[in-house]
Amino acid sequence: MTGRAAILLGAGALTLPLWPAPWLGVLVMSGVVLALTVLDWLLAAPPGEVGASRDGDRAVRLGDTATVSVHLHNTSVRPLRALVRDAWVPSAGARFDFPGAPTVRVEPGDRVELPSRLTPTRRGDRPAVRLTLRSYGPLGLAFRQRAERPSTPPWTLRVLPRFESRRHLPEKLARLRIIDGTEVARGRGQGTEFDTLREYVVGDDVRSVDWRASARRADVLVRTWRPERDRRVVCVLDTGRTSAVRVGDEPRLDAAIDAALLLAALASRAGDRVDLLAVDNAVRVALTGGAQSTLLARLVDTLAPLQPALVETDFELIAGEILRRERRRSVVVLFTALEPGALGEGLLPVLPRLATRHRVIVASVHDPVLTDLTTRPPETVQDAYAVSAAWRALGDRDRVRAALARHGVTVVDAPADRLAPMVTDTYLRLKALGQL
Repeated sequence: MTGRAAILLGAGALTLPLWPAPWLGVLVMSGVVLALTVLDWLLAAPPGEVGASRDGDRAVRLGDTATVSVHLHNTSVRPLRALVRDAWVPSAGARFDFPGAPTVRVEPGDRVELPSRLTPTRRGDRPAVRLTLRSYGPLGLAFRQRAERPSTPPWTLRVLPRFESRRHLPEKLARLRIIDGTEVARGRGQGTEFDTLREYVVGDDVRSVDWRASARRADVLVRTWRPERDRRVVCVLDTGRTSAVRVGDEPRLDAAIDAALLLAALASRAGDRVDLLAVDNAVRVALTGGAQSTLLARLVDTLAPLQPALVETDFELIAGEILRRERRRSVVVLFTALEPGALGEGLLPVLPRLATRHRVIVASVHDPVLTDLTTRPPETVQDAYAVSAAWRALGDRDRVRAALARHGVTVVDAPADRLAPMVTDTYLRLKALGQL
């Protein structure tokens, strides 16, 4: 029974003084309203005879808007007057986008399209939860309702990483072309992979003279080099508890994913093979490099549902997986936090055997709150304690950085918005120097 039936009963109550016996008036009015309600319920279109289907976007980048539509097909012989609710998880940011929402009228045999616009607020898979159809009779006194959970038909929208750092890719590719020597005016980059022989000119390093080729040509020839290609770049994402810490508006893991995507895009263009691991106390993602044209799309789709786990990271597992999977010397970029407890007890004991075989880069997101605390004078006793804790945290980070450097590890410590370009700059610098 709807609110209209209650209003009808209330209106009938006003006529009670006209009846010879009030109880008789109540009985008659109740019977009339009940009869009309039952009739209205019988005339409502059965929800079970209304077909439902979906179409629309399957994926959207975080910050953009997707459209997913519900199609209702009235297969009954009665007109459908319905209230429709298409419920999604709150982080999907769903809202109806059709006139008269959320009520619809569909004649027998007709169809109607009900689009919803979704602007997600979180990365990952966002499912439709429940599709509710409430069919009213012609008098609006009663309704039939069907609620499907999970939503029928099912639909999941995958929210891809924002990947804001892609705006840096053209500039990094230009630097890469300079290093590879394709821009002749800027000269060749350094490297350790043999390129060509050319005649000696004043200023060349005599250690580059190829004496055997010079003897055959009766001229002094020197070897030229180019940066190595077909190297292995392994991006390792720490998805343990430290990756769940929010830096600004997003978890630390999101900044690491953004940096890993930019590095992968650049390294694949450089002809290097890119692999990716996501590990905490278990391997969450293991993706091996493939064709350059599909690598970035595979990475984005694979990393979209990845979420931090509130567990301690097993660095012994990380080292074991890298050493087992990568037989050749590779560049290992570990995205983690410079925390003394986690790295001192977990990473440093296994670092010597990892750094012996591979070139290791540790990339960490720097929390700007620590820097802000150390640059402003305290006003209260609580502020003084906070400033002291910030100085201690920064000191611990410096000690961890020094310990990593003693093992030949390159450390990149940057704010979230600068981590991606600084990691790629480190990669390009090492490539130009032939130290990969």
